[in-house]
Amino acid sequence: MNSTGPVSSHGQDPAGGSNRRMLALVWLATLLIIAATIVVAAVRTGPVPKTDFLALAAVPELRGEVSAPDAGVELGARLQGILDENGDHRIGVAIVDTRNGKLQAFGDASPYAAASTAKIITAAAYYHLVETGEKSLDAPLGSFDAGFQVKAMVNTSSDDSWLLLMQDIGYPRLIEYAGSIGLDYDPEQNLLTPPDMALLLTALSAGKLLNAGHTEELLGYMQQTNDEDLIPAALDPDITVHHKYGVVEGYVHDAAILSSGDRSYAVAIYTWGPDDADSGDRLGIIHRLTREITGALFR
Repeated sequence: MNSTGPVSSHGQDPAGGSNRRMLALVWLATLLIIAATIVVAAVRTGPVPKTDFLALAAVPELRGEVSAPDAGVELGARLQGILDENGDHRIGVAIVDTRNGKLQAFGDASPYAAASTAKIITAAAYYHLVETGEKSLDAPLGSFDAGFQVKAMVNTSSDDSWLLLMQDIGYPRLIEYAGSIGLDYDPEQNLLTPPDMALLLTALSAGKLLNAGHTEELLGYMQQTNDEDLIPAALDPDITVHHKYGVVEGYVHDAAILSSGDRSYAVAIYTWGPDDADSGDRLGIIHRLTREITGALFR
């Protein structure tokens, strides 16, 4: 008797054959799983982008969902073309759909010297203190009252008015207010990113910063300013604009709320360059960016 167990008619051990078949099936299943994993990874990863125009700026969660605006990929490609043609400039563009808070940033989204665009923070902070009863627009401030200084700071970009209002608020209170609306802002450094500015304008236009009366008043000061040569100069007549520009030491910025029909966007264009701030080249860059943005979003 064979103590190793029964033998098949072909002289093979049936138990051993069964084990070998089981092992083959296990190996086959393992290979299928590996192949499937590679395919899924390839589908999820896709090709590596050749440009970084869809890189998003990091913003606090409370500022809304981050997503591409309408026609995002095509618009991004067009804006990237302008950025590439002007490689000796720092250029950052941020667009927010004010209806849903979705943000897209293009180019350099790091902090810039904000220049006078940051005056909107001071204006909002002062109105906020008026609404809490701590300040009054009728109170004397400098040679006029506080209400006059707010208007002069925004509509004609008076630096004297800005300084008076910041001193009246106090730098610590201004920093505290900025933090309460999601901004990491120090008035002595005066740094902002384009997404910061676009999101600030979005909150303002949506009535999330101030009451209806003060919102309307501040937005009114942002029309027919003493400098309409930047974003406003490149707009079609059917687009309504409220904006605040800023110019200092090579930096030229404009930030605007653009509306037409039922669509509204906050747009911030921040630039730095070696050319003069009022040069035709710099104006040309901002005008081209504006036309591409409005052509994509309002067509």
